[in-house]
Amino acid sequence: MFEPDFVTLDTDNIVISACQALHEDDGDLCGYYMRIENNSNDKIQILGKDLSLTDDKGNSYLQSEQGFKGEILELNQGEYFEFEDLMPVHSASAVLYGTCRIVKEKLNQVKDIKIPALELFSNKIKPYALN
Repeated sequence: MFEPDFVTLDTDNIVISACQALHEDDGDLCGYYMRIENNSNDKIQILGKDLSLTDDKGNSYLQSEQGFKGEILELNQGEYFEFEDLMPVHSASAVLYGTCRIVKEKLNQVKDIKIPALELFSNKIKPYALN
């Protein structure tokens, strides 16, 4: 049974939790789940995310996105947003990290909130070569 390991980071009462999501695919994609919670006293807008993925071979992949699937999100105090997505992983494992851009309504100031570093493991099982 798949039991995800969550990693969580709290920055100014904006809590981001992430874990690998089970993804049924024999390709080079790994699924991940993320939850963004607004525990601050302000309404926030989530403008987008910048993600980096570095695999165990040193290859890097960058993903920058305005909004989430094109939508700018607004979260009142106590609200949260959850989503799942896929990232390409062309090796046995990789690390996903990055930031979400937010605006707190009262401050009207753009701020980057760190996403906790998350280790992703490939769905592929490669047989060992016997010599």
